Amino acid sequence: MNGHRPDTSRRPLWGPRESLLGARSVAGQVLLLQIAVAVLLIIAALAALVLQARNNGEQAAENRSLAAAAAFAHAPGTAAALRSPDPTAALQPLIDGASRGAGVDFITVMSKTGFRFADTDARLIGARNLGVERAAAGEAFTEIYEGAPSDAARAVVPVVDSQGDVIGLVGAGVQIENVGNAVDRQLPMLLFSAAGALALATGSALLVSRRLRRQTHGIGPAEMTRMYEHHDAVLHAVREGVLIVGGDGRLMLANDEARRLLELPPDADGSLVTGLGLDTGIAALLASDRTVTDEVHAAGDRLLAVSTRPTAPFGGHSGNVATLRDTTELRALSGTAETARQRLKILYDAGGRIGTTLDVVRTAEELSRVAVPRFADFVTVELLNPVLHGDEPSGAPTEMRRAALTGIRTDHPFQPVGDVIRFLSPATPMAAALSGGHAVLEADLTVADGWRAQDPEGADNALAYGVHSLITAPLQARGVVLGMVNFWRSERAERFGEEDLSFAEELATRAAVAIDNARRFTREHTMAETLQRSLLPHGLPSQTAVDIAYRYLPAQARVGGDWFDVIPLPGARVALVVGDVVGHGLHAAATMGRLRTAVHNFSTLDLPPDELLARLDELVGRIDQDEPGGGTEGITGATCLYAIYDPVSGLCTLATAGHLPPALVRPDGSVEFVPLPVSPPLGLGGMPFESAEVRLPEGSRLVLYTDGLVEHRHRDLDAGFQALSTVLAGGGEQTPEETCEAVFDAMVPATRRDDIALLVARTRLIDRSRIATWDVPRDPAAVAPVRSACSRKLDEWGLEEAGFTTELVLSELITNAIRYGSEPIRVRLLYERTLICEVSDGSSTSPHLKRAATTDEGGRGLFLVAQLSARWGTRYTATGKVIWTEQPLTDGQVPPGGMLLDDFDW
Repeated sequence: MNGHRPDTSRRPLWGPRESLLGARSVAGQVLLLQIAVAVLLIIAALAALVLQARNNGEQAAENRSLAAAAAFAHAPGTAAALRSPDPTAALQPLIDGASRGAGVDFITVMSKTGFRFADTDARLIGARNLGVERAAAGEAFTEIYEGAPSDAARAVVPVVDSQGDVIGLVGAGVQIENVGNAVDRQLPMLLFSAAGALALATGSALLVSRRLRRQTHGIGPAEMTRMYEHHDAVLHAVREGVLIVGGDGRLMLANDEARRLLELPPDADGSLVTGLGLDTGIAALLASDRTVTDEVHAAGDRLLAVSTRPTAPFGGHSGNVATLRDTTELRALSGTAETARQRLKILYDAGGRIGTTLDVVRTAEELSRVAVPRFADFVTVELLNPVLHGDEPSGAPTEMRRAALTGIRTDHPFQPVGDVIRFLSPATPMAAALSGGHAVLEADLTVADGWRAQDPEGADNALAYGVHSLITAPLQARGVVLGMVNFWRSERAERFGEEDLSFAEELATRAAVAIDNARRFTREHTMAETLQRSLLPHGLPSQTAVDIAYRYLPAQARVGGDWFDVIPLPGARVALVVGDVVGHGLHAAATMGRLRTAVHNFSTLDLPPDELLARLDELVGRIDQDEPGGGTEGITGATCLYAIYDPVSGLCTLATAGHLPPALVRPDGSVEFVPLPVSPPLGLGGMPFESAEVRLPEGSRLVLYTDGLVEHRHRDLDAGFQALSTVLAGGGEQTPEETCEAVFDAMVPATRRDDIALLVARTRLIDRSRIATWDVPRDPAAVAPVRSACSRKLDEWGLEEAGFTTELVLSELITNAIRYGSEPIRVRLLYERTLICEVSDGSSTSPHLKRAATTDEGGRGLFLVAQLSARWGTRYTATGKVIWTEQPLTDGQVPPGGMLLDDFDW
């Protein structure tokens, strides 16, 4: 309840002991009261025990005295001694022993008048003892005697003769001070027990007080009184019914308003709510564990809005608290309120269901599904053709294509999805809505002549089907018409009204924004994909080192920056490249193109893989620095794998910049992922790149890929590697094309959030019979023998027509190596697609092509080589350099040597 709640933030729940024992809180007062009561009870009990002990002691003393006196009075010889001439002499010796044996303080033998004949205290012999009249009359008695010589618990017994006459008296007693001493000896035990009882009572009081303090939060009596006063005031003064129902379904509390609204009997508390005569609906709700808010129920002739909440989470016992509000006055407006609530619910659902994908057609379908059947029986959505393709709409919107149709039934009279819808007649509500830019209502289509003007036959079919009411609304975003949506009613009897127009416009506006976002995304996606495909290889270059197959799939949402490449290199070698730019969209696609171009340019330098990646890393870092906005849109994070395969030696040299290792499938079917030195992605800088070398048997398959193939949200990287290894191992002797198909069939996920690039290369080796090598001494005279040996090898290969040109080229290259290079000098001929001539030496000095003047004696050698060859160049090795040339094997591609020689003045 909303009663007064003390400010516990200013008072700790467990303060110091002074606060705990103080009387400001209820807990403190209870503690003090319990301790006080315990002390009083213990004192009273202690006093009672002491008194009881004293009484018991006195009673025991009296009994002991009576026994001693009776024993002495009836002892043989006592009566005779009393009749003797000297009773004192006869009795006094007996008294001393008798008193000690009987455990009494004194024994006295007296006459009937109280005259002492003998006494434990001899000084009292002859003295008179008072108060013995009862014994003299023959009655033995005990008493607490107060008087001389001392207070005592005494007994007096008459001594009778054989005739029954009293001839004397015997008294025995215990002094009161000795009885008190016995009680005093028990007092320490009593006090110790009292202290223990007080400690136990105090401890239990502390526990009770602690629990009470925790439950009352340390509030004082005044605060508690005020809180409950406020509680009662709020509970019964509020104009809202409040009930608390226990977990067993019994009514625990009801305020005055609840009793009035539900007409509860006075004895309703503690009764089952199902037995109070309430309406079935509200009784079932109150007895259930359902949590509701403003659920309307009838209670007699009232309409109550009921809200229920469980009490247990808020510190109460298991049960529910219910609040009741009388909404009888709103009965007439309940239908309107419910309709408004449903409309708001539709708009809320539209916000979550329209635009879940960035697909134009899918968004139009979502719009149609949101409104059926809660608002309309059928919904049709038409979009302009440019919008469907992601383009900006232009021109008059007189022709659209149906993008979505949803209805309560599958048989309908409307044109199917994909049909072209034209709005030629200005009298139709569709044309009016497009021209006016707002929703148009046709409440009764049976009398709407303008609607029939566009398609009389189709209108008749719709009317015959039962369609009777229409709202048409344009889909506009940024002031541009994208399409239109039509809401139709057929099964529902009520027609659309004016109050439905604003709702239809609101729904259309929200959907139009989502459609426009999807359109713009479609345009960007199309542009990015077009750019990406234009930047990717459109075909494979001609080379014989490897058999190649590849696959590329862009991401379904936004294309990324994955790419691959196959680059022929001199010496019949080939470079295999695969890379990935982090990110998606136009920027990633453009960045991919820049990197691919850079790799092509660097590959012309014939650099080793590690050096090429180092230069590419430096370029990426420079690009990032030059990016506008401090490099926020930089390309740091791009990865690349660069491999060079030499079909002469079968050696593959690889280096990676943060990219995943390639998979190697050997001819025996075994699969391994090539271990490569770890290097950071491109653009980070500061770390060197390292290469690894792997010798590949002929027929091996090298599989290069991007991370989109092996990793996605439903599969981690290790699982992806295992799956790829399993697919490749089960492939047998597949061709690269078959390997691509198998990998894509098994590995590509249904939903791609990243691009996937796959490159499969099956290795070849050049036939050793088509390779010829010669070592050349550093002697000009060695040129002619080598040239002759090369000519013979060409004749052996059937390349006699290329002999003259090849001799000229080799003469120039060998002469330059002998003159300007250093040993070892070696010549190698490769008969492949082209005739490749290579001259290597141990010098790193690079020759340069230049045009010699007419007065120069030299400088024409390389120019001659360039004219006689299709391609030439220089590549550096770990031991020097190689100058290479390529000559085509077809006729007519190189001018005859005679013409070239005639062009120059030698």
